[in-house]
Amino acid sequence: MNAASRSDSVQRGGWGGSVTDSPAVRAAAERLAAAATNGAPIAPVRDLIGPDDVERAYAVQSIGTRSRLATGARVVGRKIGLTSPAVQQQLGVNQPDFGVLFDDMDVTATPVARRPSLLQPKVEAELAFVLGADLDHDQLDAIGVRGAVRYAVAALEIVDSRIADWDISFADTVADNASSGWFVLGADRLSLDEFEPREVAMTMAIDGEVVSTGTGSACLGDPLNALAWLAGTARDLGDPLRAGEIVLSGALGPMAPLRPWARVHSEIFSSTKTLGTVDFTLEER
Repeated sequence: MNAASRSDSVQRGGWGGSVTDSPAVRAAAERLAAAATNGAPIAPVRDLIGPDDVERAYAVQSIGTRSRLATGARVVGRKIGLTSPAVQQQLGVNQPDFGVLFDDMDVTATPVARRPSLLQPKVEAELAFVLGADLDHDQLDAIGVRGAVRYAVAALEIVDSRIADWDISFADTVADNASSGWFVLGADRLSLDEFEPREVAMTMAIDGEVVSTGTGSACLGDPLNALAWLAGTARDLGDPLRAGEIVLSGALGPMAPLRPWARVHSEIFSSTKTLGTVDFTLEER
């Protein structure tokens, strides 16, 4: 899907539409855009759109998506957030959300100077799925989406918030593109014939100290459940997941603060062997 058709699809989605004409929604989008431009966190936007208004929150997100597309950014996938009970507890929310992944957020390949700015980064470890088929059909449960996965990799998501002090409600994080920042993909490509995502374990260390542990079952019971939730939601909004897209399935354990030059190492493993690793060092710009 090219940028123009992606923009049209985002605009016509069930969350967005005419709601984007609301002065409150536009004011919230402008506030978030100012934070990204100025590099200074802002007050929450829930005073404008309410703390739990799903439709308005995604309408704000869609304005931000169209703005990025207009500057030449390219969509490479989606991220699922708030899938882990530990992360939900950390942020005081109780349901998943999703955001858009752009090409310059992939710091596996994007040079430091081209990466979007970070304001208050944290890091979490998860699985990423790379799709080999479109997910626009009727059977979008964990079984139905499994066959669309070309491979999985260990991944790190560097989450960020434009909201000062991470003082977020559900609507705040959704409006802020699901608190997206950057992502890093491991090199080991795993077929789903080799492992069961729900059965994996994860450790994440920063500068050699383990700061987070978790399991695949912590991600909505199974990372494939998270993929199925996103696939159904995206299809119903008129912007289904497509072959070639990357899907970050959601954290397998708690996120941790990330400081400059911190060295992050995460492993995804089964009971008998390491399945994949991923490493990242936060370089200052």
